[in-house]
Amino acid sequence: MEERGACHYRLMASPANPSKPLRDLARLRRVRDRIDREYAQPLDVEALAQTVHMSAGHLSRQFKAAYGESVYSYLMTRRIERAMALLRRGDISVTDACFTVGCSSLGTFSTRFSELVGMSPTAYRRERAKATEGMPSCVARVVTRPVRNQEAAVDKTDLD
Repeated sequence: MEERGACHYRLMASPANPSKPLRDLARLRRVRDRIDREYAQPLDVEALAQTVHMSAGHLSRQFKAAYGESVYSYLMTRRIERAMALLRRGDISVTDACFTVGCSSLGTFSTRFSELVGMSPTAYRRERAKATEGMPSCVARVVTRPVRNQEAAVDKTDLD
């Protein structure tokens, strides 16, 4: 049985078309890159799949197998990541951040934000507004990148 995960994924080459796995990976990268660029636009799996000539179901399965999360989860992670940067500035409301990053529902945005970050957007804005002040943006981006389900939460005892 073949392992499937972000690090162990392999597309199976068919004898008829040995280059298909490389083409599929290139398509998946195009989808991921489009999400990264156009996160604030209305994006759905069907529209993304059409641009790379895949069915929505095939794209969903392949994306999850290659990157370890669904297309929707990846999109929401990017949106929350951008919203975190906006909220850290402290000059934008939670509602404005929600709509600026492409979310159409403040309730869904707040729920996803809380799940991913571990606090509400309002609490995050209040507590982190000045946290990255004076920090180079490349460092701030790494330090503040959201981690789904707090997978990589560091225990303070690990730092001693």
